[in-house]
Amino acid sequence: MGGPGGATNPEQLFAAGWAACFHSALKAVAAQRKTQIADSAVIAEVRVHSTPEGGFSLSAALHVELSGVEQATADKLVDAAHAICPYSNATRGNIPVTVDATVA
Repeated sequence: MGGPGGATNPEQLFAAGWAACFHSALKAVAAQRKTQIADSAVIAEVRVHSTPEGGFSLSAALHVELSGVEQATADKLVDAAHAICPYSNATRGNIPVTVDATVA
């Protein structure tokens, strides 16, 4: 937003924090449900959008990759993690967020 680029921006920092927090929530949910996941990763994409009023808003997409479970289980784990993650709770209803799970 008007800077020269070439450096980390606030959206990237927010995305990194959210991805790390969501990953912890995912592991906590899996442990709570006694479900073993072999491998997992969370990628968060946070974007800035211009508003018609001249301001800015955010949107986010969380992409979760995991293995060792079936797709239906992965979807349930990701939904449960989204329900308890502090970043997800802080943004819920405030910005558009999509969450998806891919079993690798």
